[in-house]
Amino acid sequence: MIFPCILSGGIGSRLWPLSRKDRPKQFLPIFNGESLFQKTCHRVRGEAFASPIVIGNNDHRFLMGEQLAEIGVEADTILLEPMGRNTAAPAAMAAMIAAEKDPDALVLLLPSDHLIGREDIFLKAVQNAASAARAGRIVTFGITPSEPNTGYGYIRLMTGDDPVREVEAFVEKPDLETAKTFLSAGNYVWNAGIFLYSAKAMLEAFETYQPDLLAAIREAMATRTRDLDFTRLDAETFSRIENISIDYAIMERANNVSCVPVSPQWDDLGSWSAIWGVLDKDARGNSGLGDTRFLNSDNCLAYADEGLVSVIGLQDVFVIATRDAVLVSHKDKAQDVKKIVEQLEAEGRREIKAHPRAYKPWGYTERISSGDRFSVQSMMIRPGQNLTLQSHLHRAEHWIVVSGTVEITINGEVRLLSENQSAYVPLGAKHKLYNRGKIPVRMIEVQSGTCLDEDDIIRHTDEQ
Repeated sequence: MIFPCILSGGIGSRLWPLSRKDRPKQFLPIFNGESLFQKTCHRVRGEAFASPIVIGNNDHRFLMGEQLAEIGVEADTILLEPMGRNTAAPAAMAAMIAAEKDPDALVLLLPSDHLIGREDIFLKAVQNAASAARAGRIVTFGITPSEPNTGYGYIRLMTGDDPVREVEAFVEKPDLETAKTFLSAGNYVWNAGIFLYSAKAMLEAFETYQPDLLAAIREAMATRTRDLDFTRLDAETFSRIENISIDYAIMERANNVSCVPVSPQWDDLGSWSAIWGVLDKDARGNSGLGDTRFLNSDNCLAYADEGLVSVIGLQDVFVIATRDAVLVSHKDKAQDVKKIVEQLEAEGRREIKAHPRAYKPWGYTERISSGDRFSVQSMMIRPGQNLTLQSHLHRAEHWIVVSGTVEITINGEVRLLSENQSAYVPLGAKHKLYNRGKIPVRMIEVQSGTCLDEDDIIRHTDEQ
């Protein structure tokens, strides 16, 4: 079987303010309620595929778990990286995990933030590549270029019509004139960063071309521990792994590399322009996500996280409105969003990191309002989940249940709260929430006091 390995790192800063460090672009549910991560998981379901190996950032573990649960996918492994180390390490780690299950396993390494419009064409390409991969080839997938794009690396192929072609060279991102010559030559494809290989062939390639890197990866993998549904690695050991891509580490060195050219309506959605390009449009080229309206406007994109966004008398303008930030950009300058993010990061602004909704082991919280000495947030607690026993030195809390029934503990007193009931948690009181029911609990929490930060939490060993 083919073991899909879904890479879920990266931030996607050019899709700010919707994409943030705590909730990057692959987790944004903007495609009929599904995220790119979920669409990628769906893409590799079926008889040909084993349960997926997911490799992602430790900070996104609950997002990954939540989104897998939403679509009913159970991962073989969710491997948490303590910090980003590019794509070479995940390629080898996935090979090690798959080889433990089956020494002859194939691994399909694919990013979680790409959109593929024609999944049938892509899956046919995977089928074409499988025979070559079983024969020991490391197969990459090249997207047939539709334009002289300067944002992608290219692969130069040997001439021919075979579905699996020999690779002559990997080429860096070109300037526009060079990209035009690539397009006219006809034997260049975009490097999609998708690979199919046998676990054995990949590990042999590492042994040959990157023995020191492989040794560091093996050392990190030896530290694996289980934590809930996740597999963790020792941070100090993992930090010694070189930060390098699979292209530089292996693909540009190996002599057993092949490529499958394919045209599956692929896009890496690296900007708001790319998002606008794949969305449905009205007769004047406008696309809206959420509650949006257009009047006398052409080729615009509007996104409304909540509330209404109206665009009047504008051309080629993007308006992205989230709860705590608004972006207005000309369509041709959408790539420069990254520069705004860099400025905000230098200023230490929260808007580039924290999304209003924060996922937790037990559910999520979502900011509603905050000010001097108060904060209001909504909470969702999944069935069978609980918040650990804790107390605060500098704040009190009020709880109001909106739906469901939650068991509360305040200073040892246990009782149930149901819809429209409330409770007060005094400053310093030990308290706990537990959803013993079968439906999610939704509630409002009002915090008041001199310190409302996460630092003002004292956790206690449960006394229940």
